[in-house]
Amino acid sequence: MGDCVIRASKLAKWFGEGDARTIAVRDADFEVRYGEMLYIVGPSGSGKTTLLSMISGILKPNGGQVTIEGRDIWAMTDDELADLRLKKIGFVFQDYHLFPRLTTLENVAIPLILKKMEWNEAMRNALQYLEIVGLKERAELQPVKLSGGEQQRVAIARAIAGQPDILIFDEPTASLDGDTGRKIVEFIKTRILNDKRCVIIVTHDSRIYEYADTIMKMEDGRITGLETNHLHEK
Repeated sequence: MGDCVIRASKLAKWFGEGDARTIAVRDADFEVRYGEMLYIVGPSGSGKTTLLSMISGILKPNGGQVTIEGRDIWAMTDDELADLRLKKIGFVFQDYHLFPRLTTLENVAIPLILKKMEWNEAMRNALQYLEIVGLKERAELQPVKLSGGEQQRVAIARAIAGQPDILIFDEPTASLDGDTGRKIVEFIKTRILNDKRCVIIVTHDSRIYEYADTIMKMEDGRITGLETNHLHEK
């Protein structure tokens, strides 16, 4: 594994006050390294999504610290945090979040356009990322014309187009059959993960556990275990 990119220390998050307080995450400590594929697993309501939101700069913790490349992200200004999310973090959501009226190519180009890249250059670059995920020939189609697996690959292409150091997947196989799901995760492992990038996956799908480098288990807001898959140690 490479250097540490994310470090969480004593992270805590609760909602409500007094008797109505619900603790979502309790004193979470862990780190993620470059070149690592980390799974966050656990039952619904165990705090996985809340934890993910805090380490990615979306949800401010009530306690603890998150550093990315040594910088305390919750000590940043709003503009600095927005810039970090744009440049350092790529998200692939469970339902893909593709824009239905845009072509596949235009969907992939969105992060490039947000970075102020000129339109034609953004389209040329987006086409290269579609080629990486094997969908160059589907560039002019709208998402509704694609299969679930193809839509997932478009979402991956869009996420990596911004060249993020941190890629986050929320239940990437939830809407896919077992074979397609394994192929998607194997693709992420072999083609997207590298020694200058880490991948974090929230999943309930035990069929894809074999691809993880580290599996972090959560229950009732606590990290209850860390397992290393020695088959995939670098």
